[in-house]
Amino acid sequence: MSNQSSPNSTEIQAIFDQIAPEYDRLNQELSLGLHRVWKLMTVKWCQPEKGDFALDICCGSGDLTNLLSKQVGKTGKVIGLDFSPQQLKIARQRFSATNINWMEGDALNLPFADSSFDCATIGYGLRNVVDITQCLGELYRVLKPGAKAAILDFHQPTQTIAKLFQNWYLDHIVVPAAERYGLTDQYAYISPSIDRFPQGREQVKLGYRSGFSGAVHYPLLAGLMGVLVLKK
Repeated sequence: MSNQSSPNSTEIQAIFDQIAPEYDRLNQELSLGLHRVWKLMTVKWCQPEKGDFALDICCGSGDLTNLLSKQVGKTGKVIGLDFSPQQLKIARQRFSATNINWMEGDALNLPFADSSFDCATIGYGLRNVVDITQCLGELYRVLKPGAKAAILDFHQPTQTIAKLFQNWYLDHIVVPAAERYGLTDQYAYISPSIDRFPQGREQVKLGYRSGFSGAVHYPLLAGLMGVLVLKK
């Protein structure tokens, strides 16, 4: 784990407000489009069904929210929640499905009653909250018994060669891309945030400590990415 201090929630919010206009183009470019596949897998793992009430925490510009809305159908409902008003502004512009409600809110203090949701997702958000345990506790609280959540994020690979590749990729691909968009300082947070983020085994332990009855971490792309699937 890195000794570099973590940014506070206000600083993180400012970063995501600033990168919002270029967020989708950078995701597409930096992942070679693969982020769409990973998001589809994430939604599949939380097992949404027609008529469900679904939640997408840290929804950003809305990709997972939109995928959930298609799965729950017209009889279902999805809330896309984020603390960045600029990200939510873009999400509203991109997706106008009538079964989506966009909401500004804090992942550490969810504005919902206990046992409200049939399923939930978090995409690239758990790594950026200032208290992972509190976030998972809130997620557990608002899910219905038996409901599943799927959490997609960058991951610390356990194999040395994969870790070396990740470091090279961040230094030689991500940084130059951020420079082209004038977002060098904003994207500087990624590498230390990955270093601080618990590895898959630790994420599973945190899931169980938060009360979940089931927790499995699925590594993707040689461990560079991962999805944590939790069951209440």
